[in-house]
Amino acid sequence: MLKATDFILPAVIFAITAFGAVKGVKIFDAFIEGAKKGLKTAVGILPALIALVVAVDMLRSSGALVFLCDVLTPIANLTGIPKEVLPLTILTPISGSGALTMYESILRDYGADGVIGRTASILMCSTETTFYAITIYFGSVAVKNTRHTLPCAVCANIVSYMLSAQFVSMGI
Repeated sequence: MLKATDFILPAVIFAITAFGAVKGVKIFDAFIEGAKKGLKTAVGILPALIALVVAVDMLRSSGALVFLCDVLTPIANLTGIPKEVLPLTILTPISGSGALTMYESILRDYGADGVIGRTASILMCSTETTFYAITIYFGSVAVKNTRHTLPCAVCANIVSYMLSAQFVSMGI
């Protein structure tokens, strides 16, 4: 059975094509030009993506992630963040896929309905892959000086970590 949502993408493609035809745009040429620019952008950000993937793998396999979690446990205890969620708080700003893997592991080990699982769930939906986003967005437009972006983004993530633990403890 077909749903209305099955027609949205074809309708949008048709509307764009029809609008371009009415305006006299060479649609295929415009598509090819856009694809060239997109490929150039993808090639430009590929080194940053590879560096991030390698860095996350090194962090996990070297034991540095466990060490960082051990160092941060006293701070986490003061702020109410469960220590089991600390690997997620470290990986989330760096890698979305690494954080998702860690999140799945937390849910598998501790369940989704407990304090740890709910805190991890709120963390996943309230934080950003800060370093990834800064690398990709600023790298794609060749911005060298990010000014206050990184400190502000890291502060926002830290506030999200603390609030997620507080919301779970309040029963929200």
